Amino acid sequence: MTHQGAVLQGYNNELVKYLEDLIVHREQLNRQIRQAEQEKKMVQDEIAVLTVQLGHVCESLAWKSATQKELDKVLAETEVAYEKILESSRILLNVLKTETGNLDKVIALKNNVSGDG
Repeated sequence: MTHQGAVLQGYNNELVKYLEDLIVHREQLNRQIRQAEQEKKMVQDEIAVLTVQLGHVCESLAWKSATQKELDKVLAETEVAYEKILESSRILLNVLKTETGNLDKVIALKNNVSGDG
């Protein structure tokens, strides 16, 4: 019976060793799980912060794009109006040149008429 007791004691020792190894592995795995859960929470918190930041950036971008579109429209209208002003100025200048030339002829004729008399 001593031999069987020794064999049984050997089995028991080996069983206890495996149980202790399993407990150590479980504790290591529990630490890894807690660490992964903490990392997951940190990432989720970062995502929440980044989502808020993304929302602000998108709002800002939409506002800036709308403002740029409005400025482009105003600029295009202003350029058209300025071209009209330039054209009107050119026409006015031509009219003034013509009228000044005509006036100079009238004055010259008057001078010639009054100088002869």
